[in-house]
Amino acid sequence: MTTRTQRLALPKPSLLTHPDRRYLLRPSPVWPVSPRALQAVPSERLCKLAQPKTPAAGWQPELPLLTPLSRATQTAMASPRTCHLAQPKRRQALSDLIPGPEAKPSGTYRASAHTELLASPKLQHPKYRCERSPLWPVSRAARSYTASPRVLELSGPRERKDPSEGQDTAAVSRAALSASPSARIRQLSLPLPRKCSSK
Repeated sequence: MTTRTQRLALPKPSLLTHPDRRYLLRPSPVWPVSPRALQAVPSERLCKLAQPKTPAAGWQPELPLLTPLSRATQTAMASPRTCHLAQPKRRQALSDLIPGPEAKPSGTYRASAHTELLASPKLQHPKYRCERSPLWPVSRAARSYTASPRVLELSGPRERKDPSEGQDTAAVSRAALSASPSARIRQLSLPLPRKCSSK
């Protein structure tokens, strides 16, 4: 076992018996002060740090929750202007802001011919047909109808044929058999020189 492992395996020392923590063993908060501590003279830096921190410029102490009111404030009387401004604002209706024609009494008012025309309900078209009932009789001619060969042909599914059906896919045309490659094609068909190794 290494020295580091042995040192970590030891129990932690008690803080009550540590030399720097002897004040924890004092039974009373009052203890004697050494003569050296009584004769110590603080340095200029220590005296500067011991001064209390001054508040920032413009700082004001907090005001009390209940601010006392003066007698003049308690006996003040509001002016008529102040009372008028203290009233809630009354909003006018839009009809009051926009002037319109004076309404005539309902008993003597008579609508114009155009208004009567617009007020009349919309009539249905003469050729309009109402919804048909889902159950209706089938005529005798429809029940005894026989479809023609053309109708039977159109009603059947469409037959899809392969375009190459009936052709020899391995056949080579005569032009391809008699074709001669050009010089560029021959050059491209040769292998690369770097891949050709002489054995």
